Amino acid sequence: MADVNRGNRPLSPHLQVYRPQLNSVTSILTRITGNALLIGSLMIVWWFLAAATSEEYFAVANGFVTSWFGDLVMFGSVWALWYHTLAGVRHLIWDNAKMLDLDSAEKLGWAVVIGSVVLTILTVIAI
Repeated sequence: MADVNRGNRPLSPHLQVYRPQLNSVTSILTRITGNALLIGSLMIVWWFLAAATSEEYFAVANGFVTSWFGDLVMFGSVWALWYHTLAGVRHLIWDNAKMLDLDSAEKLGWAVVIGSVVLTILTVIAI
């Protein structure tokens, strides 16, 4: 093996020059929101189980779910649900080999981001 001094070599330039693209950010957010939906789902299941168990236990669970933190988690879950749904629709479009060029893909990315925010606000207002 060649005598190579590995300690003095610079890092790859991608670490200094890489700029995250919208498609990569939305792809990562799709995975994050899919996992984050589990937290809201578990909280709702806990609330239902508490309602089926006893009045005292339901009071504890209901107090948590309706607290400011519970409201924040539920609001985030509504956004995650809309985001994840719209990102899934975007992938269905791509699976049909539509809108794969860079301009259309970026427009779809912004549609997912903006659409999820608008639909979340409309959902919260409707409730």
